[in-house]
Amino acid sequence: METIEVCEGDPDFMTSFARGLAVLRAFTGHSRVLTVSQISLEVGIPRAAVRRALYTMLRLGYVAEHDGGYSLLPRVLGIGNAYLSSATLAQMAQPVLDGLRDRIHESCSLGVLDEDEALYVARAETVRIMSIGLRPGSRIPAYCSSLGRILLAHLPAERLDAYLASVAMRPRTDRTVVERDRLRELLTKARRSGYCIVDQELELGLRSISVPVRAPKGEIVAAINVGTATARVTLRALESEVLPELRRAAMQLESLLH
Repeated sequence: METIEVCEGDPDFMTSFARGLAVLRAFTGHSRVLTVSQISLEVGIPRAAVRRALYTMLRLGYVAEHDGGYSLLPRVLGIGNAYLSSATLAQMAQPVLDGLRDRIHESCSLGVLDEDEALYVARAETVRIMSIGLRPGSRIPAYCSSLGRILLAHLPAERLDAYLASVAMRPRTDRTVVERDRLRELLTKARRSGYCIVDQELELGLRSISVPVRAPKGEIVAAINVGTATARVTLRALESEVLPELRRAAMQLESLLH
């Protein structure tokens, strides 16, 4: 996706609107309350512009003001729900995910790639196993999640090269792969095998497995993953027991797309 700076010369491009969206996205993955300075640093927008965007959202009821900071209000959910309520893929996936969850008794999700992140669009949950709550609309880094990696693995070569050249990879745990050459090797392996396992790279105590979902013409449109606690499911069990059910769910969803 093009940056705001690149698009500013376009007479039809609304810079103020783009900045407002960037400010809104800054709240993803952070604590409930953010200051103007924190948002400015996060999105690379001047504090004055951030302040105006927040003031506008405050007047419209999308954020609340606290001592020195701002937090999102429930009205923001309407923006995401507008997509989710019209997203045929998410609607079709929900009963498939529910069935998968009931068979394996583990939480599972459907996600897509959005810039450098994996975006959750549907989820069926058993118990919470991550320190951060996951729900439709949640985002996680693509480079250290099985959901993100299986989607990255099927990108066209030019897009993958651009991603690897620009993404900022930071260790989420002491197991996180942050070497670009090593990540490329893992993506190649995932593409060849048709699945991806990530073991405690996103969060200690969490391992997950993902498979792609293909549209009728063969292109990858999403991925399904299962996340579990390391104390509950071994790596061998992920491959021998969970993977067949995960592939079955992907095939069910693919049949609905035809």
